[in-house]
Amino acid sequence: MIPVSPLVKNLIIINVIVYFAVTLLFPNWTMYFEAFYPASKYFRPIQLVTHMFMHGSLIPHLFFNMFMLYMFGSTLEYLWGQKFFFFVYLASGFGAIAFHFFVKFIMLQYLKHDILPGTYEEIINNGREVLLQGKNYLGVAGEINGIINIPAVGASGAVFGILAGFGTQFPRRLLMLIFPPVALEARILIPGLILLELFLGLGGSDGVAHFAHIGGAIVGFILTKYRYKFNM
Repeated sequence: MIPVSPLVKNLIIINVIVYFAVTLLFPNWTMYFEAFYPASKYFRPIQLVTHMFMHGSLIPHLFFNMFMLYMFGSTLEYLWGQKFFFFVYLASGFGAIAFHFFVKFIMLQYLKHDILPGTYEEIINNGREVLLQGKNYLGVAGEINGIINIPAVGASGAVFGILAGFGTQFPRRLLMLIFPPVALEARILIPGLILLELFLGLGGSDGVAHFAHIGGAIVGFILTKYRYKFNM
């Protein structure tokens, strides 16, 4: 295992500090940093950046993302240099949230036809407060409320961009799975993970932004494939 690279180390430190600062000291501030869908009254453009450093209240979410960033990011930072690595990391994060919002937009166009006039405005104005009370609207209105007023958080999109970049850069590198304990080449394992994300995303809502992971992976793959065109 290679030593952690400087930028990856700093990204891990920032993510850990933000997690514990917000979770322990300022839990009521989370809504200002999580990425709400643009139709929500709680959306702010700065959330497109800040959501990448938020991980809700789940330590395993933070640990998994930071472990993946260390395992694959350090190798790429030493190979690419800090400037291009950071560019891919941020671009993948932006691509992830953009694709996530795009899928939400398509879902909303389909669902809005099945609610009564005025219900959409009610959801925009009061839906978040309903969720904070541990409640939700019934049927389609509840689905729409979840789309608009449940925000996205986490570095997963950016990390999937790095993961896709690693698979593109080192397609024949053997990677060991934990369950089952078998070794697969990166060109097999990483596309397999992305296909799993697609399957889970199409299978329904489990509270995970699977399409954000796919969006980040797409951006990471494209930027790695054409990295020699960038003067970094």
